[in-house]
Amino acid sequence: MPGPYPLQTLSVSINADGITAPPFEDILASLQASWMQIYGSDVYLAPDSQDGQLLAVQAQAIHDTNQALIAGYFSYAPTTAQGVGLSSVVKINGLRRLSPSNSTVEVLLVGQAGTTINNGVVSDGFNVLWNLPPQVVIPVEGQILVTAIAQQPGAILAAPDTVTTIQTTVPGWQTVTNPASAFPGLPVESDATLRKRQAFSTSLPAVTPRETLAGAVANVAGVGRSVVYDNDSDVYDVNLVPPHSVAVVVEGGDAFELGTVIALKKNTGCGTHGTTQQIVYDQEGVPNVVNFFFMSSIPVWVVITIQPLTGYLDTTGQLIIKSIVEYAASAPIGEDVYASRLAAPADLAGDAAMRASGLTQQQLDALSLQYVVRSIWLGTEVNPTSSADVVIPFNAAASVNASNITLVVAP
Repeated sequence: MPGPYPLQTLSVSINADGITAPPFEDILASLQASWMQIYGSDVYLAPDSQDGQLLAVQAQAIHDTNQALIAGYFSYAPTTAQGVGLSSVVKINGLRRLSPSNSTVEVLLVGQAGTTINNGVVSDGFNVLWNLPPQVVIPVEGQILVTAIAQQPGAILAAPDTVTTIQTTVPGWQTVTNPASAFPGLPVESDATLRKRQAFSTSLPAVTPRETLAGAVANVAGVGRSVVYDNDSDVYDVNLVPPHSVAVVVEGGDAFELGTVIALKKNTGCGTHGTTQQIVYDQEGVPNVVNFFFMSSIPVWVVITIQPLTGYLDTTGQLIIKSIVEYAASAPIGEDVYASRLAAPADLAGDAAMRASGLTQQQLDALSLQYVVRSIWLGTEVNPTSSADVVIPFNAAASVNASNITLVVAP
């Protein structure tokens, strides 16, 4: 306790260094000192006394009020605001917290040229219904790739070549299939994700076109992770991005909306690179071909061996698995998986562990004392036996599910 008591103030103080408040112990000691000044130093204020308990109640009330004021103070900054406060403060950047989104899947429609499909619906083997864009016209090539959206929100999965049933019968429309897996819908946007998106949004009026494009793509509805690769050289770069081109990689989102944003925000004369193609018409009706990548997922399996110590519980092991899953889900696109970097979430340290558990780092530190991590093996096949890093392509991200993690508890 710093003292001397009583303190000059029991409330919060705001200065150039920020906001501070005395801890509960100092508030109680200050009230006790003031009480003794009034009634004499021989008064009995131990916790088992009525006066001591009354002062403790008053100290707790002052402490709670101070904490509420501190939370209100921090709610005005995107980096520290939480929950509803964060949702409110990001409005200054024209943002809103994303609601749960619907899964999307790229479907290939085949039929007679000129066939118009209005409000088309397709389904997969589990009778999950997917809505096509309001109007689709099959071009002269006899096929077209469009984005279908699941009718129900949430993380609905669809493996390649499973969305094959036409629910809306249209003369001239022959077949439908999905060449690639669906992109699962996103849950309610977390505080951490919203803060990251707010930081991206400040790049919308940025100096460089790449930053502007990255900010615009990140704010397309349904987009999770995203990255923009810019090759301004005269040769192909290490990712085989053509000269003077950009390669946009996104996780989820509507293909047409993404193509439109890229066409509007990319630099004049700059080409686009990717496996997904969209034709976007400008205000004069001139078609522009826009290419980009939908992020691929690379399944990664992890085997963690720990030695339990005094106090270890199975629930602690579950937190280890959740922390690693959260760490992988938040890893940037194109980042390799390093065994050394998995050591932090495996030891319940860092932001991923706190997000996954909802606990403070101090609480997690106490749990990490219950075990020792002996080894971390990882690979792209089941039951890996090596700690070698897993290389992730530039247009992909590691996918580590709880079922991909094996926790070995060895004495």
